[in-house]
Amino acid sequence: MSDLTFYTNPRSRGRIIRWMLEETGVDYDTAILEYGTTMKGAEYLAINPMGKVPAIKHGNTVVTECAAICAYLADAFPEAGLAPPTHARGDYYRWLFFAAGPLESAVVNKALGFEVTTEQEVMAGYGNLDRTLDTLEIAVSRWDFVTGDSFTAADVYLGSQVSWGLAFNTLPKRGAFEAYVKRVTSRAAYARAQEKDGPMS
Repeated sequence: MSDLTFYTNPRSRGRIIRWMLEETGVDYDTAILEYGTTMKGAEYLAINPMGKVPAIKHGNTVVTECAAICAYLADAFPEAGLAPPTHARGDYYRWLFFAAGPLESAVVNKALGFEVTTEQEVMAGYGNLDRTLDTLEIAVSRWDFVTGDSFTAADVYLGSQVSWGLAFNTLPKRGAFEAYVKRVTSRAAYARAQEKDGPMS
């Protein structure tokens, strides 16, 4: 039995963390939770009071929220090389949390039919969707990966967001987005994660 437990459902953002775990190469146990039942049960609510997956428990440490889990795992298992040296983490943190904040907020608001007015842009953390998408294109076009030549945990998270956006038509099919997804999902760890989780639907 591993000291690392992964709480997930294959039809959730847990797929991001499955990929991240496969990138680390560490042993872990998986607890599959079901919507409306075990995900809202007292045992799991003690792990995540939000009653949402994914989450991990590593020894006595519990981490929720996908971007936080990716960052934690990169630091907890440095031998996997999934985070740049501390002095070179500007782009790493920038794009990891850009994906978790502005990008996800802009895309979800659009999918829910919420349009930010020009007057509301100063209140929205992402300003407007077009500017967010143009910024994303800059992020994925400069180099092979968002921090340069090396794949990191930021690519797991951002790559998952862009891949899903293209698959479910919540992002426009820009060439830069498609090329980036092709680069990051060509990895063996991604293939292993997909095999373990199976199809989304």
